[in-house]
This record gives sequence, structure tokens and C-alpha cells, in this order.
Amino acid sequence: MKISIGNDHAGPDYKKAIVDMLQAKGYEVTNYGTDTTASVDYPDFGHPVATDVAEGKADFGIIICGSGNGIAMTANKHQKVRAALCWMKEIAALARQHNDANIISIPARYTSIAQAVEMVETFLNTDFEGGRHQTRVDKISC
Repeated sequence: MKISIGNDHAGPDYKKAIVDMLQAKGYEVTNYGTDTTASVDYPDFGHPVATDVAEGKADFGIIICGSGNGIAMTANKHQKVRAALCWMKEIAALARQHNDANIISIPARYTSIAQAVEMVETFLNTDFEGGRHQTRVDKISC
């Protein structure tokens, strides 16, 4: 499975922990994120992840910024992207089960690294339920 990941200055430690976990499980990871805490602009890292997902170059995306909101808003500008802001594993599971989310957005300033890794594992291991949810997901795109 191919995963694209991107982060701003709030998330380099989160990204490292997540990438380490993904690679240990055999995932192919494309890293668009910064590796420092020097201030950068989250759209510069969210757009490449969203492009990979929208174009089918990645199966899923992971994006990280301070609140998770700005980078999620950026990703959701792309057609075929459904980025979900998640702050606990139950939300990550529901984002996949009910919304067929293909990008998880993590708020680094409001979750621990351990929570973030757990959310990513849950997100990647949860299937979309389809059924009545498919009709709703089909109405999301403009």
C-alpha cells in the first residue's frame, strides 16, 4: 500500500513516528513534510499529498498541522479527496466506515504522538461500510 504524508512545523516528530510505524509494516511512504520546526506554510505540504491521493498515486494520505484544520481545508479543495480531521481513534474509524475518508488530518497540538500513531493504524485498518453511506459520499463532490 502507498501512503503520502505531509506536515508543517507542528508535526515533524509526529511524522517521524508515523513513518517509522508504516515502514515497519511494509508500507511505501512518500514524504512531503518538513523535518524541522522552522515556520512553514501548511498548504505547501497538504497539496502534494492531496494530489497523490486524487490522482491515485497513493492509496491514502496523512496530513499534520497544529490544529489539523488548515491542512484539511487545503486537501479538501481537491476533487476525489475526503480529508477527515481526527483527534481520537474512534473518529478515525468512523471517518473510514461512514465517510470513505482517504486522508487523515491530525492536530499535532491537541493529540499525543502515541494517539496519532494509533489513529493512523485504525484509519488504515478500517474499511468503508458502503450501503447507505455510499449514497451520502456520492453527494459530497461539487
